[in-house]
Amino acid sequence: MTTVQREVTAEQARQVAEAARESDWRKPSFGKQLFLGRLRMDLIHPWPQPAPDPDAEAFLAKLGEYVATEVDGAAIERDARIPDEVFHGLAELGAFGMKIDPAYGGLGLSHLDYCRALALAGSVSPAIGALLSAHQSIGVPQPLKLFGTQEQKQRFLPRLAAGEVSAFLLTEPDVGSDPARMSAVANPVEGGYRLNGVKLWATNGTVATLLVVMAMVPKGEGRRGGITAFVVEGDSDGITVERRNGFLGLRGLENSVTRFHDVFVPAENVIGGEGQGLKIALSTLNTGRLSLPAMCVGSAKWCLSVARQWSQERVQWGRPVGRHEAVATKIAYIAATAYGMESMLELCCMLADDDRNDFRIEAALVKLYGSELAWRVADELVQIRGGRGYETAESLAARGEKPLGVEQLLRDMRINRIFEGSTEIMHLFIAREAVDQHLSVAGALIDPKSKLGDKSKALLKATGFYARWLPTLAVGKGTFGGYRQFGRLAGHVRYAERAARRLARNTFAGMARWQGRLEHRQAFLGRIVDIGAELFAIAAVCSRAGASGRREEIALADLFCRQARGRIVILEHELWHNTDAEDVALAARVLAGDHTDLEQGIIPPTDEGDWVSPWTPGPSTATDARRRIPPR
Repeated sequence: MTTVQREVTAEQARQVAEAARESDWRKPSFGKQLFLGRLRMDLIHPWPQPAPDPDAEAFLAKLGEYVATEVDGAAIERDARIPDEVFHGLAELGAFGMKIDPAYGGLGLSHLDYCRALALAGSVSPAIGALLSAHQSIGVPQPLKLFGTQEQKQRFLPRLAAGEVSAFLLTEPDVGSDPARMSAVANPVEGGYRLNGVKLWATNGTVATLLVVMAMVPKGEGRRGGITAFVVEGDSDGITVERRNGFLGLRGLENSVTRFHDVFVPAENVIGGEGQGLKIALSTLNTGRLSLPAMCVGSAKWCLSVARQWSQERVQWGRPVGRHEAVATKIAYIAATAYGMESMLELCCMLADDDRNDFRIEAALVKLYGSELAWRVADELVQIRGGRGYETAESLAARGEKPLGVEQLLRDMRINRIFEGSTEIMHLFIAREAVDQHLSVAGALIDPKSKLGDKSKALLKATGFYARWLPTLAVGKGTFGGYRQFGRLAGHVRYAERAARRLARNTFAGMARWQGRLEHRQAFLGRIVDIGAELFAIAAVCSRAGASGRREEIALADLFCRQARGRIVILEHELWHNTDAEDVALAARVLAGDHTDLEQGIIPPTDEGDWVSPWTPGPSTATDARRRIPPR
């Protein structure tokens, strides 16, 4: 038998992705308006002030005490395993039901308190943060909350709130961000479906007893078919966890390769109906993405604490190293970045909690921004610590020094630029949303496949829109000295307003220049998105610091904005002054083998194994690697 693989064209893949995205904008969106050149501070300012939740505060206090006293992060790193007793302890606290409604046995925390909990737990062991996040942010609880039936919620959610673990299975050995090529199939049978396929990189996959599985249902008479989401019992006949995957970091992560062979799934376990799977996955990620920057924020705070204490203690050339400018600038970067990331995250969480705004762009921006900057923060801490930053915690402890796993944090943080949408995919996802308004009015004009009649209609529609929109990009509130209510930070808000208009003009210029080819100018689009992320961050910190009125916080926000503006200057310059075309041309020559002489003088990489492992249908021949947590 040969590997099962769906062959699809680029156009078919694009159609699948486009059909799954949420196309309506029923609520206001700061992010959408930002990319149209409108800095809608009224959507995020005054800074939201959620009512205190005593129950949430009590839970956070208990969770903090538990992970500080009962969880040995070093042991999890050393043994590459979260102990059974930690699963039990987290379950007793209610940590597996943080996002589940109290009606089903959960805590019903807000997005803000949930993310605070993840930052807290992840600061002791990032593997625990990943466990709890994958279980609740993208595992069974979130899809059921958004799309599940009442019967499904009553059947599954109490089990999960009590401590059973869930996992999300979408990726396959040859399918990552291109779900149109999905080869896992759920064939309709009497009473349900027979599921066959192999899923890769299922976080929690070795320990999960309930799975969200995405599979292709064939179209048929009276049957829509398409990518469909199923709740699958993890101990069903025909499921084999073929192996637990090991990674650069997050050594305690229970991540699996899972095979399904003729697994029966009852019809009542379909979530949201046939063909809704990819839409469910994308909708789940809108809020699920907030969990990842939460752990990035926790890591940045940890880095700041270590950097501060070490730089006060370590003396070189007669002064603490933190007093030397070369180190001081790094400390300032870490502090300002931690504040900026936290401001963006808290704002996104509160936008999600009040349910009055569409925050899909903002959530994507904070995931992208947080993962990229947190990685740099961890890297800077390694540099500040010098040789001790590169040394393991175990080695440091062996000679009586503080066992600070800075090198571990660097390894653990690296995955965040890949998890739940790589940086490159996030650029494209956000860019698609950023140009949505343009495509809605002028899409047929730039689509080479459009018919002449469609182009004529689009021309009339576009002419009216751009006649009204383009003049608004010339001047704005930032031109005339507005935003005085922000005091010392007013200049940064004015800058953001002007930069937002420049961003919209540059986006329009790119569309005019490349038209339908713009989607292939991924470096250009990436810079557009990165500028938008910086502007969102500036707006968030100015709103937060302005609301606090504290001099120290305003100074921190001021420094962050200055750093962000410096990054924007570089990005704006590189929009039109870059080597993108030359890079693509050279890459093509490299791929064609023109420069293999550069690879001489080394022992070449091994030729053993496949680049992408093939799989064939049928029962598993591997030993089942699933792990079940015995009851206490």
